[in-house]
Amino acid sequence: AASSRVFSFRDARWTPDPVLEPSAAVRMPQPVPLVIDNGSFQTRAGWASANPSVPAEPLLRFRSLAARSRGARGGAGAETQVGNDLGSPEPLRWLLRSPFDRNVPVQLELQELLLDHVFQRLGVASQGCVDHPIVLTEAVCNPLYSRQMMSELLFECYQVPKVSYGVDSLYSFYHNRKQNWPCSGLVISSGYQCTHILPVLEGRLDAKNCKRINLGGCQAAVYLQRLLQLKYPGHFSAITLSRMEEILHEHSYIAEDYIEELHKWRSPEYYENNMHKMQLPFSNKLLGSTLTSEEKQERRQQQLRRLQELNARRREEKLQLDQERLDRLLYVQELLEDGQMDQFHKALVELNMDSAEELQSYINKLSLSVEQTKQKILQAEVNIEVDVVDSKPETPDLDPLGSEQSLEDVESINEFEPLFAEEQPEVEKPVAAVQPVFNLAEYHQLFLGTERIRAPEIVFQPSLIGEDQAGIAETMQYVLERYPKEQQAVLVQNVFLTGGNTMYPGLKARVQKELLEMRPFQSSFQVHLASSPVLDAWYGARDWAMEYMTREEGWITRKDYEEKGGEYLKEHCASNVYVPIRLPKQAPRTAEALAPSRALASSSSHPCEQA
Repeated sequence: AASSRVFSFRDARWTPDPVLEPSAAVRMPQPVPLVIDNGSFQTRAGWASANPSVPAEPLLRFRSLAARSRGARGGAGAETQVGNDLGSPEPLRWLLRSPFDRNVPVQLELQELLLDHVFQRLGVASQGCVDHPIVLTEAVCNPLYSRQMMSELLFECYQVPKVSYGVDSLYSFYHNRKQNWPCSGLVISSGYQCTHILPVLEGRLDAKNCKRINLGGCQAAVYLQRLLQLKYPGHFSAITLSRMEEILHEHSYIAEDYIEELHKWRSPEYYENNMHKMQLPFSNKLLGSTLTSEEKQERRQQQLRRLQELNARRREEKLQLDQERLDRLLYVQELLEDGQMDQFHKALVELNMDSAEELQSYINKLSLSVEQTKQKILQAEVNIEVDVVDSKPETPDLDPLGSEQSLEDVESINEFEPLFAEEQPEVEKPVAAVQPVFNLAEYHQLFLGTERIRAPEIVFQPSLIGEDQAGIAETMQYVLERYPKEQQAVLVQNVFLTGGNTMYPGLKARVQKELLEMRPFQSSFQVHLASSPVLDAWYGARDWAMEYMTREEGWITRKDYEEKGGEYLKEHCASNVYVPIRLPKQAPRTAEALAPSRALASSSSHPCEQA
């Protein structure tokens, strides 16, 4: 039973997204809408078409991350990788950048990289523009500046014909509507960066009473990482954020009663039955493991062979480079011999040389270097037939072979230290076999006890991580108390949970318990969980796009953008509420207000003051 609860980290690498060939149905008879769920954790994109040949699911799903390297030392330019092209986030953690601040896109140059990736991998083949309508999700109560910059990017950079903005959690709410569901409800949306409480009345969002908690899956992963790094300081570097996210997704749950659950964990029997062991990767090689004399000799020979092959490869590369430079210099010398002085002097300037004597000096040096390198290659080919142990390993600077070098001298070369990391250059002595005094696998295991409930609990108790915020229960009660009792009863009949951070087992029961405590005696309520909390936002946006494809409602055209500005929003059933910018107007100056200033100006005798 104990061994059955040992889980290994998958450490899955992301597979790069292929470039898809869109079917003709996405362009005929007219371009179909492109639906993009622009989430702070993951971006999902696909087509909204009723044609059976077009998949009714997102074709692209990748993390909303980008990494830009500084370029190779050899002169190659900076390389930018997006989403699944990163392979694994941990080696590039310090290079990763996201366009989001919380759940609002603010870095538009990074957002442009994500959109470029979407359009390229979906095979949008239109020249110079994207001629498909775009359905894009945005944050609840999205700032006007963010929407203005996004509209400017879509209309000015990609030349899209029209765009529609909607709230991801509202798309999910309307996608999960059943035949007998009311149009009102209380949406609890918990994502990667934030948690929102959204009241919906008569099918429309009541934006004035929306509340946000700045906690989500990201903060839970960071908190779990801190807990385990303090608990296992010997495995500090192995406890990465990617592995913490894996633990949260597969091994964590929400306690229905947090204090009571902690009391259960105090029982040794309960701890043994519910504790999960996470196996970290490790090597079975012990420091004291013994090798026979023949095995050590064979390993040493393999190391020396690799060193010789490396030296030979470097000599060949150096010979090729020197030969190319020598041919170039000889060509310039031929220009001098043929009397082509103009071209000769121009070539000298390109070579950064001053005279023909300097050119001849460089030719002599390169010729000597080429001959010496050829001799070394011939000598190395002869030495290959000799016993590898008796051969003399060359140093990486390719100097002529001098006196014999011991194995210790070769091992001291910093550049080749990894080749001899497992070597012991001391005189071989018979060593008794070392028996391990403990189980090496158990030493590399993380024991998950109360950590399974402490990390996801922060959305209900932000004080666990020192945040001065209200949890989901307090915020939900605060929002309900802003309505009359009749509307409260309507809202709690449809409490809807959506978002990737609501997939913890036990979350629905916890919300029901909190509602039972805050609602009046014998009052009724219903809590529903989205059928697919992660993908329902995309499915809802697709449903909306197919229903409103031929209508004008909810679509912002290029004409609207040019006339009313980038912050303009056409409202629909799943959108934010548009609040236009109202600048205070200055009161017109009347004749009575101007009279005192004119009288003061006429009483002044100085011409400058009169002016």
